[in-house]
Amino acid sequence: MKRTLSYSQQQDKKNYDRLTELTAGLPPFCRQFFRGIEPRTQSRTRLAYAYDLHVFFQFLITENPIFRKTRKSIQDFRIQDLEQINVQDLEEYMEYLKYRPAENEDEVVVNRENGIKRKIASLKSFYNYFYNNEMIQSNPAARVRLPKLHQKEIVRLNNDEMDRFLAEADTGAHLSKRQQSFHAKTRVRDTALLSLLLGTGMRVSECVGIDLSDLNMEENGVRIHRKGGKEVTVYFGDEVREALSAYLEERRHTIPESGHENALFLSLQQKRISVRSVENLVKKYARSAAPLKHITPHKLRSTYGTALYRETGDIYLVADVLGHADVNTTKKHYAAIEDDRRRMARDAVRLRKDP
Repeated sequence: MKRTLSYSQQQDKKNYDRLTELTAGLPPFCRQFFRGIEPRTQSRTRLAYAYDLHVFFQFLITENPIFRKTRKSIQDFRIQDLEQINVQDLEEYMEYLKYRPAENEDEVVVNRENGIKRKIASLKSFYNYFYNNEMIQSNPAARVRLPKLHQKEIVRLNNDEMDRFLAEADTGAHLSKRQQSFHAKTRVRDTALLSLLLGTGMRVSECVGIDLSDLNMEENGVRIHRKGGKEVTVYFGDEVREALSAYLEERRHTIPESGHENALFLSLQQKRISVRSVENLVKKYARSAAPLKHITPHKLRSTYGTALYRETGDIYLVADVLGHADVNTTKKHYAAIEDDRRRMARDAVRLRKDP
């Protein structure tokens, strides 16, 4: 019996196939690492590790004085080579990551603090696996300190900008003539999709993965697939319900492409809408609503989290609704709001009665 894969399963299969391709270009012993971490990690995490390890071995073969002379290709590395690398080599690697050569030698790849931290964290996991399994005797990566991240201001829409943003999705008043011709076909869908993002704080990947069967319009709820494969139901208000109801009526008269019959949000090609397409439509409508801000789907998530925290003051509720595994992640993102609340406290207590 042929089984239709869900959207999350399809994405997992694509990641698995891509991982197989990438590991073929890494040293043979790397396959044991990916096999060992498979039960505890998601496919996209392993895929990110594979990209990061390719960059690391490319650095060794082009920049390290020892391996530059002794290794002709990445596949020539042996597990024993890991013990020849010291902390200084890894610090040089961190420096290399800031501005490393691209495949096109006339260009460079720029990694910011977050990108460098992720690549070093990947390397630490890589070394830890072989060290903990007693396949190497030393672990220099354990002594490398991760780069310090500087706190960035959270970019979000204020109430007026949010209103203009949804109004632009509904009317397309400030779009070009060419954009307006497409807008006439996507207005109802775009309004529903953006209302859902703003009204639940879900990730864009979670949004595009929604199937028709995931919606429960009686309870104003939708089932989504979180990071780590966990399924949860998030709830939305009546404004979102109204926008979704209008879209569902339109969706009933649409004939999707084969394999996309269950997708909630469809592209103009009648296929499941992609993450990139959602990113583009957010950018398009935000251009007039908040011209001085760089608004992405993740910024809509921050907008919702901010509004929820201001209304409830419950950081644990915000963490739960946004799907943060660690509440400290939520606290870090909303520290500025916490400071606003502390400022309000200065006038809350009077020391003396008015004369």
